[in-house]
Amino acid sequence: MTGFAARCGVHDAARERAVQDTLRRIESSGLELVRFSWCDLHGFLRGKTLVAAGAERALRDGVGMVSTLMLKDTSDRTAFKVFEPGGTRSLPGFGQANNLVLLPDPESFRELPWTTGTGWLRGQPWFHDGTPVPIDTRRVLQRALERLRAAGYGMVCGLEVEFHIYRIRDAGAQLDPRQAGWPGEPPEALEMIHPGYMLLGEQCFDMAEEPMRIVQRTAQALGMPVQSLEPEFGPSQVEAVFDATDALTAADNMVLFRNAVKMALRRAGYHASFVCRPPFPNIMSSGWHLHQSLRRLDTGANVFRRDPPAPGSTPADAAHTLSDVGEHYLAGLLAHARGTAVFATPTVNGFGRFRPNALAPQSVLWGRDNRGAMLRVIGECGDPATRIENRVGEPAANPYLYLASQIHAGLDGIERRLRAPKATDSPYGQSADSLPTSLGEALDAMIADSTLGAAFGQDFIDYFHQCKRSEARRYDEAPDKDDFQRREYFSRL
Repeated sequence: MTGFAARCGVHDAARERAVQDTLRRIESSGLELVRFSWCDLHGFLRGKTLVAAGAERALRDGVGMVSTLMLKDTSDRTAFKVFEPGGTRSLPGFGQANNLVLLPDPESFRELPWTTGTGWLRGQPWFHDGTPVPIDTRRVLQRALERLRAAGYGMVCGLEVEFHIYRIRDAGAQLDPRQAGWPGEPPEALEMIHPGYMLLGEQCFDMAEEPMRIVQRTAQALGMPVQSLEPEFGPSQVEAVFDATDALTAADNMVLFRNAVKMALRRAGYHASFVCRPPFPNIMSSGWHLHQSLRRLDTGANVFRRDPPAPGSTPADAAHTLSDVGEHYLAGLLAHARGTAVFATPTVNGFGRFRPNALAPQSVLWGRDNRGAMLRVIGECGDPATRIENRVGEPAANPYLYLASQIHAGLDGIERRLRAPKATDSPYGQSADSLPTSLGEALDAMIADSTLGAAFGQDFIDYFHQCKRSEARRYDEAPDKDDFQRREYFSRL
C-alpha cells in the first residue's frame, strides 16, 4: 500500500475498506464538499474544506495544515515565537510556521444535517516523516487510555452538559466590518429562550422547544447517544445528557456536539454558548458533570461495584459502596484535584462558578450522592452502574484533556493504593483544601504536581502551560475585564 497513511503505519486492509465505504457514501449522497476537521487545544474544531473530488487523495495522503494552529491561545494569538531562533526549541518539529499533515479517520465520516451536500471527517496531525504529533490532545487521551489498558481496565463515561441558548435579534457589532476586533464581539442583541428559575419546568421547555429540537435532531443525525434535553435552572440555560460510552467515544462526541450545535443553531438564528458564565447580570453558571467508572477488559464488569459493603464500614466510608479499586481511584482524584483542575476548568471565566451553596464545588471533598461535593459517589452495593461524578468541569473544557487527567489521577491512586477520607456532609465547610480560584492558581497547581508531569509528559505540560499562561496574562493586563470575557469566551466558546 502506498500513500502517507501507509507511511504512518495506520493504513491496513481494514482502513482501506473504510476508505472505500466513505468514498461510496460521498458519491451516492451527491456531496459537493467534505470538511476535514481537527480538535485544537481549546476544543475548537478547525480544518479545511475540500471539494468532494479531493476526498480520496486526502484520505490517503492527508491535508496540509499550518503548525501554528497548535500553538494558539484562546484569542488565536500564537503563544510561541515561531520566527525567532529557539522560539520553539521545546517543541521539536515546530518552527517557522511549518506545515503538518492532517490525516483523517475514514470511520469518522458524517453527513452534516444542518447544511446541504457536505460531509465531515475527523483527523489528527502528523509530522511529514510519518510520526504522530505528540501534543495533539486526542493523542494525549489515547496515551492515557493505553496506560489504563495496560492495567487491565477501560473507562466508561457519561456526559451531562449545561449550556446557554439565546435568540439573535441583531448580530450588530459581530458582523460590522467597522467594529472588527481580535477577537470580535458576540451578537449585539440577544433574547432568552426561557426565563429560568423554574427547574425542569414544562413551561420553560415548551418555550425553548424550537431550539431544543434543533439540538436533538442535530445530535441524533450525527449518531450521538443523546438521552434527554432539559431546561436548566438559569435563564436561557439548558442541559443535554448522553448515555454512557467508552471514554474516547465520549470525548469525540463532546467535541462534535459543541461545535455542531453552535453551527446548527446559528443558522436558525440562535447563539449557543458553552462558556461557563455568560456576560449578563442574572445567570446561573454552567457545568459539565463527568460520570466515570472503570470496567475490566476481560469481563466487561464494572470495577467500582462493591457487593456487599466492606466489613465494619459505614455509609461515610468509601468502602461501603466502592470496591477497593474504586476507593483507590477516588482517592487519586482527590490527591490530584488541584493539579487537574485546569484541565476541567481551563478558562478565566470558569472559576467564577466555584461559589458556596451553588451546586458547584469549592473544596477537595467527596460525598455520597451529594451535589455540593467535588466528587459525588453514585450507586449502592450491587449496583452495576456504580460510578463517580466529577463536578469540577466547565462545558468549555477540552474533553480529551479532562478525561486524560482523570485517568492519570485515578491510576496513581490505584497504583499507590490510596485510601479516601470520610464522605463530607458539609461540602461548603472550611475543613478541606480549596480548589484553585483563578486560572493562574490552577496553572501553578498543575506545574507543582510532579505526578501529572510524569504522566502527561513534561513537554506537554510545558506546552499547555505556555498557551494558557498567555491567556491568563492577557486577562490580567486587560483594562476591561468584562470586555475581555465577552470577546474571548462568550463570542467564541
